[in-house]
Amino acid sequence: MDLLNTLVNKGLRRESPTREEALAVLATSDDDLLDVVAAAGKVRRHWFGRRVKLNYLVNLKSGLCPEDCSYCSQRLGSKAEILKYTWLKPDQASQAAAAGVAGGAKRVCLVASGRGPTDRDVDRVSDTIKAIKEQNEAVEVCACLGLLSDGQAERLREAGADAYNHNLNTSEATYGDITTTHTYADRVDTVNKAHAAGLSACSGLIAGMGESDEDLVDVVFSLRELDPDSVPVNFLIPMEGTPLAKEWHLTPQRCLRILAMTRFVCPDVEVRIAGGREVHLRTMQPLALHLANSIFLGDYLTSEGQAGRADLEMIADAGFEVEGAGEVTLPEHRVADRGGCGSHGEGAGCGSHGEGGGCGSAHEGGSLCGSAPAEKGAGAVPAVAGEPRTDLVAVRRRGAGTGLAPNA
Repeated sequence: MDLLNTLVNKGLRRESPTREEALAVLATSDDDLLDVVAAAGKVRRHWFGRRVKLNYLVNLKSGLCPEDCSYCSQRLGSKAEILKYTWLKPDQASQAAAAGVAGGAKRVCLVASGRGPTDRDVDRVSDTIKAIKEQNEAVEVCACLGLLSDGQAERLREAGADAYNHNLNTSEATYGDITTTHTYADRVDTVNKAHAAGLSACSGLIAGMGESDEDLVDVVFSLRELDPDSVPVNFLIPMEGTPLAKEWHLTPQRCLRILAMTRFVCPDVEVRIAGGREVHLRTMQPLALHLANSIFLGDYLTSEGQAGRADLEMIADAGFEVEGAGEVTLPEHRVADRGGCGSHGEGAGCGSHGEGGGCGSAHEGGSLCGSAPAEKGAGAVPAVAGEPRTDLVAVRRRGAGTGLAPNA
């Protein structure tokens, strides 16, 4: 297929596809799906080999958020029966993080619900970062605390944070339909603050909220302009008790096309399969590893994920290997240009660093910051193709904020 040959060649040269080419990827048929995966897989392997980076989420503060993000189980007015608790103490958060690191994670993502941190909250998280680094100085720490005020990114960086996550989630044109308590521009501003402070920016999207193909292409091209080092691709989990509880639009095939399009647009950036992989990709998760080079290990913010051991077995069985703590995730040119986790210069990597970027409040339930509900485990009855898989959605009842061992 001429389209795929063109996209592979552009990806190997770090050139941007056209919008029309990106839309054409999303419009390919199921008959052509394996060709699409194989083509995007060539780009993935060129920049990242067969390595898979593992990330681990720690929900520092769950629920009771004043923002109204429609996808989120922690939102204002949510009826979802999730865990609700205030800030974990640094030693509690450090213990939770240690479980993920022991399971093979090289990055710990510290997430807290809310519009954004107060200066006191930044102090709390700074103490937590230091506690985690004291246990394992090689681990990467990414914070996801919502909208940042001036100076807060710098303080997190001084405390030892390596990265900051703030997702764009959807296109600017449709953002107001999803959230009204903050704006798309607010998110863009926070990603820019992370960049300016020398943090590695992490910003992604949520698919499956009723958006069009054009919306998906818009948000991925906006991410390319922002040039984050990592792009989490979340698939909406319609959580009961949220406004989007009935939005079941995704199939495994569509998820793979979305991941392939993201890889072609952002060829040399860490593309992470985040929220919803267990629910929407299901048995096709191994194919997605040919497109993305990063996943979350174990559970998510307010929902349960695939067993950590199953994640590791899936990676090995698919012929991939877990990225070691001493390995550099990003290609050499991105690390050299930035002098750290990646680059954000003109022509370097996933596009030039233009105006924009962000992760708003750190919510979950269709996922933000890489959160995702997941499968319940043995005993679920297979559904008819195309039917909502509500049987695969389980609220997290273990790990951080509970007395039970975490899934890692």
